[in-house]
Amino acid sequence: MLRDLLYVGAGSFAGGVARYLVSLAMKSVGGFPWATFTVNVMGCLLIGLLWGLSVRNSNALSGHLSLFLTVGFSGGFTTFSTFSKESLALLQTGSYLTFALYAVGSVLLGIAAVALGYLIAK
Repeated sequence: MLRDLLYVGAGSFAGGVARYLVSLAMKSVGGFPWATFTVNVMGCLLIGLLWGLSVRNSNALSGHLSLFLTVGFSGGFTTFSTFSKESLALLQTGSYLTFALYAVGSVLLGIAAVALGYLIAK
């Protein structure tokens, strides 16, 4: 159990650092939170790839590697709580169109990215 927690914690640390680096590299353009949008779609693609690999080959990912990559890294990298905060901030400032594009785009592209990753890996 302790080993599992360490794998998840190490993955979360790496994912959080990667998310921060993406946010430094990308700036909001026109009030749209591109960095959060990008990491959420990329994280969905990663989870889809990992899921597809595990379905295609049950030995593709060890239990510890799966915990590190899916629960840890992907959980630390994707930013649903940040997405929710930014969505509320867009609503509070009356940016309804930007909010709609951001929220709908994030959800639809996120699901599409999981499906694409799954299909590529499977």
